Amino acid sequence: MNGRRLWAVVQKELRQIRRDRITLAMIVGIPLLQLTLFGYAINLNLRHLPAAIADEARTSQSRQLAMDMIATGVIAPVAEANSAGELMRLLRRGEIRVGVAIPADVERRLARGEEAVQVLVDGSDTVVQSAALQLAQLPLARRAEERPSSSVPLPAAPIGVVSFYNPQRVSAINIVPGLIGIILTMTMVMFTAVGIVRERERGNMELLIATPLGRAELMIGKVLPYGLIGLVQTSLILLLGLLLFAVPIRGSVLDVYWASLLLILANLSMGLLISTRAQSQFQAMQMTFFIFLPSILLSGFMFPFDGMPRPAQWIAEALPLTHFLRLIRGIMLRGAGLAELWPEVLALLGFIALMMTLAIARFRKRLD
Repeated sequence: MNGRRLWAVVQKELRQIRRDRITLAMIVGIPLLQLTLFGYAINLNLRHLPAAIADEARTSQSRQLAMDMIATGVIAPVAEANSAGELMRLLRRGEIRVGVAIPADVERRLARGEEAVQVLVDGSDTVVQSAALQLAQLPLARRAEERPSSSVPLPAAPIGVVSFYNPQRVSAINIVPGLIGIILTMTMVMFTAVGIVRERERGNMELLIATPLGRAELMIGKVLPYGLIGLVQTSLILLLGLLLFAVPIRGSVLDVYWASLLLILANLSMGLLISTRAQSQFQAMQMTFFIFLPSILLSGFMFPFDGMPRPAQWIAEALPLTHFLRLIRGIMLRGAGLAELWPEVLALLGFIALMMTLAIARFRKRLD
């Protein structure tokens, strides 16, 4: 083996890597991205879960009970409620993860040692369910000077924890709806980005542009078939989830497809934007990795969204998968409708409009 010839090949490869900015970005960016995400953004010790407290007693003792529960750091009130029914509506819409119901006769229940407080938990996320169970350990018996005079100490009243939507904590019920989003994100972005770059490499795109088609018509026409493929994938996942894991669809099936279509369009528009930047199919695949990795780690699919620090949550809010997971779990597991989950619908529509506008504008610049 000739060392000089070998060193020449090594130098050639190093120069080629240096010229390829996408590869350089992956060499530095992937370790940095993974280290940052796993080190700072991933946290399984959930604190400050969005909650609401319905205090029907409105006494000094009931207010003290509510303050004791907030002081644990497990929950953080973000909404107001006057009854257990309102707590259920907030849970259904996904505005809170935990509801605390303090009945009007809480002092009598405390005196008798009966269940004095009920904690309603959104069990569609098993990690949230586990975190909320910490509230059941909070002692509700008051200090001796706060009780009626008695020679016999009163027992601590229990806190009842009621989990809705997945009380058996079956992981498949939580995972399968999210898998719809993961699979659609992985396939739709890559199919579109790689497919259009492949057309450009073969010279077909220039031929299509020479036709009377407008650029917007051309781009939308190129991605519509992938939209149909995405709906087929959605149907397949729903069918297998029902047959293999008995995953329920408590809401409208039509709403499930509308939500899936929104994510499909968001991912296709993102794939279009990537295709205007990538020079080759390999580059397109590399760039989709930078979308897929944060999506799977920050969206709430693998790790709880509520456990992430604020900066990580801000990044997650910019990812369409984050909003889709809230939509699909709300529809399939909590039985909510699209109208109740309108903030997530608006977020996806805004993302689609922004990505399509940028893709069409950049497409024009590259091929004129």
